[in-house]
Amino acid sequence: MQIVGWHIEMEFKEDGRRTEAAALLRLQDGTELRSRAHAARYPDDPDQPQVGEEIAAARALTDLTRQLLDKAAGEIEATTHRPVMTLA
Repeated sequence: MQIVGWHIEMEFKEDGRRTEAAALLRLQDGTELRSRAHAARYPDDPDQPQVGEEIAAARALTDLTRQLLDKAAGEIEATTHRPVMTLA
């Protein structure tokens, strides 16, 4: 069995009530998938930056999931010449 690794980088920018996450996924074939997402805190909510990071990161990773499924579907379609339906 061969061990394969992918690299994910996640950066955050916080500005008061808003947290933005930028995600980068590097695949073994050299493909880079990028995503941005944000989370916003209501004015009455307590200041908890970690929670904003977690929500923004989850949203960015969800978008990367969709992109990765679309990439895989395209590769399957190129080989089988049949449409592939993804659930994302």
